[in-house]
Amino acid sequence: MDYPDVRKKFIEFFVAQQHQLVPSAPLIPEHDASVLFTTAGMQQFKPYYTGVPSPYGDRVVSVQKCFRTSDIDEVGDATHLTFFEMLGNFAFNGQVSKQQAILWGWEFLTSPAWLNVAPDRIMASYYNGNRSGTFSDDEAKTVLQSLTDVGLTQIVAQPDTDNFWGPTGSEGPCGPTVEFYIDGVEVWNIVFNQFYCESNGALRPAAGGIGIDTGMGLERLIVALTPEAYTVYDIDALQFIVDKIHDHTPEIDIGSDRSVRIIADHLRASVFLLADHIQPSNKEQGYLLRRLLRRAILHLDKLEALAGFAEIITAITSWYGEFYPELIREERNILQLAELERDKFLKTITQGRHELDKLIAGAGTIAGTAAFDLYATFGIPIDVIKEEMLKAGKQLDEKQFEADFETAFKQHQDVSRTGVEQKFGGHGLSSGAAVSADDKQIITRYHTATHLLHAALRQFLGIDVKQAGSDLNTERLRFDFTFSRPLTDTEKQQIGEWVNNKIAEQLPVHQETKPLAEALAEGAVAFFREKYPDPVNVYTIYNKDDNEVVSKELCGGPHVGNTGEIGKFKIIKEQSSSAGIRRIRAVIE
Repeated sequence: MDYPDVRKKFIEFFVAQQHQLVPSAPLIPEHDASVLFTTAGMQQFKPYYTGVPSPYGDRVVSVQKCFRTSDIDEVGDATHLTFFEMLGNFAFNGQVSKQQAILWGWEFLTSPAWLNVAPDRIMASYYNGNRSGTFSDDEAKTVLQSLTDVGLTQIVAQPDTDNFWGPTGSEGPCGPTVEFYIDGVEVWNIVFNQFYCESNGALRPAAGGIGIDTGMGLERLIVALTPEAYTVYDIDALQFIVDKIHDHTPEIDIGSDRSVRIIADHLRASVFLLADHIQPSNKEQGYLLRRLLRRAILHLDKLEALAGFAEIITAITSWYGEFYPELIREERNILQLAELERDKFLKTITQGRHELDKLIAGAGTIAGTAAFDLYATFGIPIDVIKEEMLKAGKQLDEKQFEADFETAFKQHQDVSRTGVEQKFGGHGLSSGAAVSADDKQIITRYHTATHLLHAALRQFLGIDVKQAGSDLNTERLRFDFTFSRPLTDTEKQQIGEWVNNKIAEQLPVHQETKPLAEALAEGAVAFFREKYPDPVNVYTIYNKDDNEVVSKELCGGPHVGNTGEIGKFKIIKEQSSSAGIRRIRAVIE
């Protein structure tokens, strides 16, 4: 059974159980600043475990793109990956019982119509109640014991380190779990969200009844289902990448070479990160992407296979593009950004290696702060510096080395953040800056015009358009947004006319303060890299005739009372800001 087939069967099974299929969320959590990346399928559904109504109904199924940073240094062994796909089915407000969730899991795994795993290969575990404030999950135990009649022979009770999951981030839904193992390898985690974990670690009963949250790593599952697969790199979802690398390194033993595995994992992850409009940089998500790309480039260079760089990337977009069409839509930008990063890195790496060699030759060890200087100046990743030091026989206290590197990195981030508020919508009104009354009135008009522009872009270019930055002053607005090509003259005309029509209609601008989760569940648009307070201000513009929403955004304000106060809107320039990001400059008259 191949990778796409298992993915398809999982969806079909739960759709048949009245679950709504929901597309994968982006790899950057759109409204969860507590984590850098989407690491689990339930993240996009977190509000619906807290009593917020789900727009998808009370049962959903998804295949979620996930990225976890904790495994980067382990990549290259038989099991660890940075990017992976997570199969998940979810239920809110007590609409699915523990018993039903467990029985569905058993049926999907063992039924001949689905995965057809022999029952004697499966072990199940449940929570033993060791954590303070919780109790043994005897209900789950009873359900599992009923499955002994159909072949389940191994049932074990385990502590919270194994069978209590969550929350994602600093707080959120959590609870006891049932896990299914195949041949001793955990493949499916069924979480019963009975609690809400506060940021201080305290547990309280979940609002709205028990929630079901399951996760099954697709790559790991395929290994368990494939007798000839001994590592994750032996399955079809990664084997085609390994084969493509091997086309350029025929002398390498592809079955065991760590460099080949690192390249395969890192380039696959990079393609998905780039498709979600993450760009290589020296901070946050962009830093992790840059680290992956540069590490892959270094290993391709080591294998003398850099000529295959673009070919490997396009092979990945093609193979995964059938299920993730954004990879096909963004293929040109993905390749452009990856090749740009490759070319920049190769220009500096020679000089960087020379400086590294000088440091290694001149000292008994290298401080983590010096390593960061090498990274910041020449882009040499920390793991490469460690490898070269160990090769040269230098002493290395890894914990201290990495702690010093991280300290220097955070100091660099603090400097980089200076002025960020102004870059992303910081127009000096909400930050307490001194602004004259006349200037404040002009900038407020521009601010509401920006909301209308954002709505117009989504209206004519599609809802995938996302804000990527904005800047306002008394003379113009500048708005950056995710889009893969220049706008046509017709599109610019349509957008401008639409905004001016909404201004002419003198539509009222409503402000409300409400819980963040509730605002997001209602469809309020947010700048996806912004961290919002809770509760949050929501500004909504409605059509007068039908009361339909024209624009609904999370925003600190201020705004005009109605759109007629804005004045005439005019786009004066549309251009590229960076790969995959367009920029509009506009004025009001």
